[in-house]
Amino acid sequence: MSMIGKDRRGAWRAALACMVSLAVAMGLGRFAFTPMLPIMLHEGKLDLQAGGVLASLNYLGYFLGALSCAAIRLKPASMVRGGLVATAALLLGMGLLQGFTVWGVLRTAAGVMSAWTFVFASGWGLRRLAETHAPTLQGVIYTGPGVGIAVTGLLGGAVGRWGSEAGWIGFGLLSLVAIALLWRVFGDGEAAHAAAPADAAAAPSAAESAAARSDARWLIALYGVAGFGYIITATFLPVIARQALPGSPWPDFFWPLFGLAIVPGALIGARAPTHWDNRLLLAAAYGLQALGVVLSVAWPTIPGFTLGSLLLGMPFTAITLFAMRDARRLRGNAAAGLIGYATASYGVGQILGPVFAAPLAQRTGSFTVPLLVAAAVLALGGLLFGRVWWRSRRSEGALAA
Repeated sequence: MSMIGKDRRGAWRAALACMVSLAVAMGLGRFAFTPMLPIMLHEGKLDLQAGGVLASLNYLGYFLGALSCAAIRLKPASMVRGGLVATAALLLGMGLLQGFTVWGVLRTAAGVMSAWTFVFASGWGLRRLAETHAPTLQGVIYTGPGVGIAVTGLLGGAVGRWGSEAGWIGFGLLSLVAIALLWRVFGDGEAAHAAAPADAAAAPSAAESAAARSDARWLIALYGVAGFGYIITATFLPVIARQALPGSPWPDFFWPLFGLAIVPGALIGARAPTHWDNRLLLAAAYGLQALGVVLSVAWPTIPGFTLGSLLLGMPFTAITLFAMRDARRLRGNAAAGLIGYATASYGVGQILGPVFAAPLAQRTGSFTVPLLVAAAVLALGGLLFGRVWWRSRRSEGALAA
């Protein structure tokens, strides 16, 4: 086999392994709670406010895990493997153990594992694709959460007929099967991930360093906006849809539709030309998500929820891809720390979303106000990304002059 053929095969192996890793860690480890929540509410194991607390505890774990990534010095592949095995164990624990306190501990730990897996699988995969000259496969990696969400959404209602315990255990066993399929891939080429020599690139000028630091701060802050903006819908979509469409069979399908929409969004996002500015791409993606959130309030019908799920889902991991690309633009192969801090900011937004929305919805009987706030926050984030891009262009023009 030619060297090019080996590189291509290696690139696909890496991309698919990372895709499955994110499907397990994000789609199952984090978002299985969304289709399981209505079942647990129906069984009387939780009320809406308690469900919001469990969701926020998971996002708190995600925040803590992301924040710790910058200090972790273990091999990325080892972190991915460990995070995936722990995710499967924690899913099984949700079905085998009972009690709100225990569930809170399990959901918090699951958040930590999903952050570790996301950050280290992203870094490992993007670098492997760069080494094998296959950057267009980046989109394959970020279809993973969508695949996982679609699976949990489609299976959640079916397994829930046997009760929430059976659902959680089923998701844990499914995770173990997926982990077994990809385990060996993360043993490949670890030595190739040694740090690049410090003198591999010319040192940036003081002005460039200041601009890069400013861009990094904006990236961290505005990526958190995305976390808050989407999470209310992502946590409560089946509940919101059931309130709007009582007795309809459709509410169980909007969540897997959201997941399926992620797949083409990630693939299209990865095809965006590299000379397009990531900040403008992020601004556009935030705008689409804001529109998707508004539709669930302004048009609470089957077509409205369908279109809203598509508009919310398509940019979901494309936003992550553009943010990770911007982190690599700013820090190159040393981007893991910036990715970790940005992911931690995203986690803060996710923590705030459910604890803001659930009590308000329980008091008023409606998610209207929380959803409108989320849409406004996303729209503001998009405008600010556009402003950051515009100021950068003006600064570059002034330096060129």
